[in-house]
Amino acid sequence: MNENNVVETKYDENQIQVLEGLEAVRKRPGMYIGSVSISGLHHLVYEIVDNSIDEALAGYCDCINVTLNPDNTVTVEDNGRGIPVGIHPTEGIPTVQVVLTILHAGGKFGGGGYKVSGGLHGVGSSVVNALSERLEVEVSDGEHVHYQSYERGKPTCDLKIIGDTDKTGTKITFLPDAEIFETLDFDYEVLLKRLREQAFLNAGLSISLTDKRDVDEVKEIYCFEGGISSFVEFETNKRGLTPLHEKPIHFSAVSGDREANIALMYNDSYNELLLSFANNVRTIDGGTHENGF
Repeated sequence: MNENNVVETKYDENQIQVLEGLEAVRKRPGMYIGSVSISGLHHLVYEIVDNSIDEALAGYCDCINVTLNPDNTVTVEDNGRGIPVGIHPTEGIPTVQVVLTILHAGGKFGGGGYKVSGGLHGVGSSVVNALSERLEVEVSDGEHVHYQSYERGKPTCDLKIIGDTDKTGTKITFLPDAEIFETLDFDYEVLLKRLREQAFLNAGLSISLTDKRDVDEVKEIYCFEGGISSFVEFETNKRGLTPLHEKPIHFSAVSGDREANIALMYNDSYNELLLSFANNVRTIDGGTHENGF
């Protein structure tokens, strides 16, 4: 042992810290979203959108709208079932508050809420809340619109009813925390590429991105009934390649609660492009699904 490296401080029970609630996320945000650069900023949007897409995978959502607002906030709204608002049986607070304030709380751990899901299981929404200067959630349950607001992960009001509705869904608006992130300037094209990809992967799901930050509002809506077949056609056309057959080859199989979909198209080039996904998440390092193909 090198005595020059010995730390001259006492190590006892006083040196053991416990970070309460979401403090751990704010202390080490990179552990949860990768970085506090623009990539981490975009990751906040992906986490909220992924929750909406999980609703689509469960068969309860067919429309997701993402809006970049002039005040640097982002709004993600879906027409899914809505985050449950009843009092949680063990936490004693509204379940939507549990989801947004407690790490590892969610419906994706085998309790029957979701069979297929992506994202940070039980972490995504609460991490976004922890890293936002403010966040507002509206949940429509088919009867009422429930509302709650937060600042840096902590509730600023109790869950309350602000209106009546016959619709269902969740609407979350958040402002990333300038104390955490290097920039709050979202890249429209980066978000558009990700959302378009998700629309390809979920046939029939409508996903829109609206940018209201400039005088001239920009909006794109994607919905591909052809699913990954449309994805293959898009990638072929984007690269200016000449297909060797008219339509992509597409086949799928179902075994129990597992489903595999494959689409491919031959072209006149000598380079192969292979994109693989599991539960809507791009698997850049491959996996058994890619090996099987």
